[in-house]
Amino acid sequence: MSELVRIERNGPLATVTLNRPEVHNAFNAQLIAELHAACVALRSETGLRAVVLRGAGPSFCAGADLHWMRESLNYTHAENLADAARLDAMFEALNTLPVAVIGRVHGAALGGGVGLAACCDVVVAAEEASFGFTEARLGLLPAVIARYVTPKIGPGHARALFVTARRFSARRALAIGLVHEVTLAEELDVAVERVIEAVLACGPEAVAASKALVSAVTTLASAEAREYVIGAIAAARTGPEGQEGLRAFLEKRRPAWTG
Repeated sequence: MSELVRIERNGPLATVTLNRPEVHNAFNAQLIAELHAACVALRSETGLRAVVLRGAGPSFCAGADLHWMRESLNYTHAENLADAARLDAMFEALNTLPVAVIGRVHGAALGGGVGLAACCDVVVAAEEASFGFTEARLGLLPAVIARYVTPKIGPGHARALFVTARRFSARRALAIGLVHEVTLAEELDVAVERVIEAVLACGPEAVAASKALVSAVTTLASAEAREYVIGAIAAARTGPEGQEGLRAFLEKRRPAWTG
């Protein structure tokens, strides 16, 4: 599809690879645009049920590219607003994909790289991976990614990690909810495969609805959330996928979506 972002499709699975290994897959304007376009394209893919997000080379994503940051020194306020809006649109497109997104993290995940991880539904990290919100050391702040990171790790951890700009380990990322599994580097792909298998055992419509459910109950007012969850389970029970899943369970057979 593009030069800096590769998409490989294998049946119900798509693997999206950030492909700037020489700079640890750091963001520049082109990579942001291509990843945004990739997420938009994946949204309309037929039969897609899971996406793996990974980085080529030694790291997952090391945040902002030095040349991109140097260019921003000469941006006007309006140009900075537009630049930040494009970055947020990319994160939003990833965050709202209606299929399970699995982050495969190794090496460095810094700044915007942590933002990518926060937009994934399940994150599997190599034990040697390191994370960090390093923006404050440059007199900047993790502004755009904050709305994806803070709900994931909570305001207490966000405040501590934002204001110190310290790097932290995969084990700490696991403890604060940013990462869901830590494994040896040589076992990373096997661990990701286990997550893929678990996702593919679930109903595809149920997965999409479950992602929407989490968003609803964490953003809607209490009365609206109550109405939403009641309607959601009623729709699932009466829908064809829910009917098939319950019948398959009662009849002790595999549901149709498992192939």
